[in-house]
Amino acid sequence: MGRYVIRRLLQMIPVFIGATLLIFLMVNVMGDPIAGLCGERQCDPATANRLRQQFGLDKPVWQQYAIYMGNVFTGDFGTAFNGQQVTELMGTAFPVTIRLTIVAVVFEIIIGITLGVLTGLRRGRPVDSGVLLLTLVVISVPTFVTGLIVQLLFGVKWDLISPSVSSAAPLDELIVPGLVLASVSLAYVTRLTRTSIAENTRADYVRTAVAKGLPRHRVITRHLLRNSLIPVVTFIGTDVGALMGGAIVTERIFNIHGVGFQLYQGILRQNTQTVVGFVTILVIIFLLANLLVDLLYAVLDPRIRYA
Repeated sequence: MGRYVIRRLLQMIPVFIGATLLIFLMVNVMGDPIAGLCGERQCDPATANRLRQQFGLDKPVWQQYAIYMGNVFTGDFGTAFNGQQVTELMGTAFPVTIRLTIVAVVFEIIIGITLGVLTGLRRGRPVDSGVLLLTLVVISVPTFVTGLIVQLLFGVKWDLISPSVSSAAPLDELIVPGLVLASVSLAYVTRLTRTSIAENTRADYVRTAVAKGLPRHRVITRHLLRNSLIPVVTFIGTDVGALMGGAIVTERIFNIHGVGFQLYQGILRQNTQTVVGFVTILVIIFLLANLLVDLLYAVLDPRIRYA
């Protein structure tokens, strides 16, 4: 297991370099960030040249990337165009988005897997058809529509929640935004769990467990559920990075100043350092989440061993 983890960590290095290089190149072709610093009026040539030298934009792109990566390994993610350190922005944004993501993942695990197990064990029955129809509707409706409807009904019309989250973003205020963020992924988890449970119900090992006279709850939890959760764990693990990076819409709707909000502001203002810095951390989170998922396979299925 130890050698496998070391090998996977070494494999992450070229993936990390390739992903960050791609993002760095994409951000640098968005436009001229100096033009955004001067507002509506165009910068005079002397001011523009001074700003390019200050932020290192006068160097070739490959040299900018090499300097940036060298600074990243020392913990320096650069300075935003407003003069604030990117690490300071991360220190305020990532805790908020991490709390929001945790709420969303909890909803995925509790509601998604529970509904998936219930419908998988009752395949073809009215409850199965109802849940499948409901999940199809949730998947079909865009997140920004769901968020706006929830905000309008629960926050404005019925006054059950605050329409916008406060700057501190406590956990209780993130419950409804977390449910909105997790809605589409929750529907996918439900359908994936349902399909996996329905297929494994007819497996030989389940029939053997039933023939041995084991209690129904033990057959489901010890045999059926553990093997059926492998594809679900894969989806949830890869979805963690997607939830953190894809929270732009949800955070904009509920005025949450997290990673999505900072990415939106960075893209809007063509702030290269902010966008690349945040995406670099998201790449690391995504790679570590995938490694954790692979290690969980051996926990769920003892037949899986890593050399």
